[in-house]
Amino acid sequence: MKPIVLIAVWFFSLTGLTAQNTTTMENQKTDVLAISAALENNYFEGIYEGDTALLGAIFNPGTLLFGDIKGVPYAKTVDQYLDGVKNRQSPKDSGKPFKGEILSLHIVNSIAVAEARVRMYDFVYHDFLSFHKINGKWLIVNKMLTDTNQ
Repeated sequence: MKPIVLIAVWFFSLTGLTAQNTTTMENQKTDVLAISAALENNYFEGIYEGDTALLGAIFNPGTLLFGDIKGVPYAKTVDQYLDGVKNRQSPKDSGKPFKGEILSLHIVNSIAVAEARVRMYDFVYHDFLSFHKINGKWLIVNKMLTDTNQ
């Protein structure tokens, strides 16, 4: 009798694991779509148009930005960054080519990292964007960038 009970418990535990993995994969797909949409519709579009409201909606308050541009160290708060975007000519108004690309996206539970390339003005920026899902919304909590010129 004991082997039958053990087999039944084992079988039902495997069934539960399968259902759990399916749910996780469905959540993962939803999260990938949500982050991708936020990058396309807020991040890239906000940068391109110089729309700080659109761009600011994807950043968590207190986000820090670090990196280098043409070898010069870069460190700003999100407010300083958005102020710079507001006070420069937008890539859209410059008439120069612009392209934002998502290179990779890695999600684990409520955190994620997106790797992106942004071609604008005479720069090719390589960004690493850390996301956290806060109150059901994916927000950038850290941005690292460098100018690669490629």
